[in-house]
Amino acid sequence: MTKTFVIKRAAVFVLAVALICAAFLVFVGKEHGNGVTYAADEENTVVLTIDSPVMSVNGEEREIDPEGGTAPVIISGRTLVPIRAIIESMGGRVDWNNEARESILTYGEDVIRLTIDSQTAYLNDTESTLDTAPTIINGRTMLPIRFIAEGFGFNVDWNEGERTITISQKAAVSENDTTSENTPAAQTSENTPAAQTNENAPVVYMTKDITPEALVAIYDKLGFNAEGNVAVKMSTGEPPASNYLRPELIGDLVKKVDGTIVECNTAYGGSRSSSAAHWQVIKDHGLDTITEKGADIMDEESDMEIPAPRGTTINKDYVGSHLANYDCLISLAHFKGHAMAGYGGAIKNMSIGVASSKGKAWIHSGGTSTNSWGGEQDKFLEAMGDATSGVVDYLDGKVVYINVMNRLSVDCDCDGNPAEPDMHDIGILASTDPVALDQACLDLIYAQKDGEGASLVNRIESRNGLHTLEHAEEIGLGSREYQLVSID
Repeated sequence: MTKTFVIKRAAVFVLAVALICAAFLVFVGKEHGNGVTYAADEENTVVLTIDSPVMSVNGEEREIDPEGGTAPVIISGRTLVPIRAIIESMGGRVDWNNEARESILTYGEDVIRLTIDSQTAYLNDTESTLDTAPTIINGRTMLPIRFIAEGFGFNVDWNEGERTITISQKAAVSENDTTSENTPAAQTSENTPAAQTNENAPVVYMTKDITPEALVAIYDKLGFNAEGNVAVKMSTGEPPASNYLRPELIGDLVKKVDGTIVECNTAYGGSRSSSAAHWQVIKDHGLDTITEKGADIMDEESDMEIPAPRGTTINKDYVGSHLANYDCLISLAHFKGHAMAGYGGAIKNMSIGVASSKGKAWIHSGGTSTNSWGGEQDKFLEAMGDATSGVVDYLDGKVVYINVMNRLSVDCDCDGNPAEPDMHDIGILASTDPVALDQACLDLIYAQKDGEGASLVNRIESRNGLHTLEHAEEIGLGSREYQLVSID
């Protein structure tokens, strides 16, 4: 069933994306035909502590497993819990099929089935793949909380300092009542204003699956007609260990659109600053043989000037001259942090990524130089939005945008030795609006700013990265308001 939410700027809590150690939740509410989020008649809250056999149910301490002393554990970065006491405290039921070694969890109208030592699970009739298989420890069945909480619509919070997991039921609220006191979206901060309903807001599609099949599926949702010569703009990745998108993930999509992977040379030195060295990187990374059209360094021969009439910091851009060879473009960006911009997503991919070496300096300097990177930070951020608008207008708007939220390091793919990610993969998001797409990705990061997302949020805010979206919206590149639609 498709799930639709309407978000205003960084109203991340409409998603109720919560952190459980190394796990993440994308949607914690399951919609039903009446347009109301399902909830139990009474609200219950269960608090568990890693390695503790005692839990709190609505403030009352109870043993999780009076006979066995079982406690929540972390295995391979995933939280496993003895589920029976939790589900029964919430008003659900747990059954066991001994022959099939299967746990059957029932809550309201929903049924979850999980099998010991199997990563295949079912929510009603929908099959999913778990990160960690259920297991038996000391004779007790231990199940991964992420999938269960997500399916049953529980709110889940992780407290790193206290190593506690808080699981609670939501009050039932109308899907359209996004500013209710009971709605998580009503919880605001400086960076997360309350949600406002706008059915005309651009749609951002999302899937939690980061697979070749999911990438193709989310592209298909965009309804984009990729005709003629199709450019697939992505980072080819700085050696030796950057987090560029691998051919194994993107290959099916590139083949589907019969696309050419396009990129420009860098302006900071490194292994991609000359065409000869850059071609070697492309070959080493397996990006030149996905389709017969291979790859293209767009500024290998020269660059060209294009107008950016919507821009207010720069009103022209310098891009690879081969951009003229393409009829449409798919922005395929790896979403991550960035040392200078704070974060890198669709807008950076379309501005710095399409710019020639000369254009990169032009953008970084805020339109004051074509050979020096110095300039005001906010002007650099604004110039990225201006440059993106120029590329979009040059292609007559024949552009769609996909952000892959995996390997979420604070460092960019232009860093050959990036910092290891502090947070776990989130999913793939796609839209016809680059501003809405980047905002949705940032909202998912900010939802975890007090947990795994803290270092990435700090990187973004230390560079005033949100100003990129503020300016991009001001010049009409897109909307920070959006509807998030799950395709899972």
